[in-house]
Amino acid sequence: MPVPDGLDGMRVDAGLARLLGLSRTAVAALAEEGAVVVDGAPAAKSDRLGAGSWLEVELPAPKRELTIDPEPVDGMKILYADDDIVAVDKPVGVAAHTGVGWTGPTVVGGLAAAGYRISTSGAHERQGIVQRLDVGTSGVMVVAQSERAYTVLKRAFKERTIDKRYHALVQGHPDPSSGTIDAPIGRHHGNDWKFAVMADGKPSVTHYDTVEAFQSASLLDIHLETGRTHQIRVHFAAIRHPCCGDITYGADPTIAKRLGLERQWLHARSLGFAHPSDGRWIEITSDYPADLAHALEVLRSG
Repeated sequence: MPVPDGLDGMRVDAGLARLLGLSRTAVAALAEEGAVVVDGAPAAKSDRLGAGSWLEVELPAPKRELTIDPEPVDGMKILYADDDIVAVDKPVGVAAHTGVGWTGPTVVGGLAAAGYRISTSGAHERQGIVQRLDVGTSGVMVVAQSERAYTVLKRAFKERTIDKRYHALVQGHPDPSSGTIDAPIGRHHGNDWKFAVMADGKPSVTHYDTVEAFQSASLLDIHLETGRTHQIRVHFAAIRHPCCGDITYGADPTIAKRLGLERQWLHARSLGFAHPSDGRWIEITSDYPADLAHALEVLRSG
């Protein structure tokens, strides 16, 4: 189409946002991909439009409708819910959302089965998801129900204004008993599904305090400053105190067997954040599931 007279002199991102009803961010992304062409040449987002110039825009395929298969999730409890958010107690063995190769239960499927509406913001398979927990990690997880909540919470996680606390049972006794692990994490060169401390990894910071010390293990309260995949598991494995039961990252299988653990002892204990609607501070806490509580009982009994 020719550039309308009313857009003469405007920046590409501002002009096309007005013309096509898209956000300036969306237009900028199209320009970066070379999908905006003016008079036969790719246009940058900051280029100026000229009335009568020939404009070609290649738009992405329409977004698919969100299809979630409602599937009740055994043991998943609702910890808090209102019109904007819903917080769940995620059991072990449940993924946050569907993904390549995963056919098991998901948090979004469980919420759909329970009648909750999920925000349609975000990538198709992750709509409404503002945080994720590993399949093998239990605990509190929040999901956005409204579009506003999705936007506000995604920003809060990005800006690290959310207080994320985990409890982990690690082998041995970290020295010092309270401290910070500041070590970059990247994908393991020899294994696509493992991560490791690497010089060229992403900045990763973990703060911890010892809550209770046992003869062969320590219960830690952990505050994540960043949120890398497997961050807690990788950081404590790197200082030779892997999570009990975490065979993937070097835990002793003998200790795991004695404690009755079939997965890493790691639990998302609490989330604290400003409510996306009115800003009031909310803190949601999850109790230990049976397998983790049993491991502590074994240790406390000597």
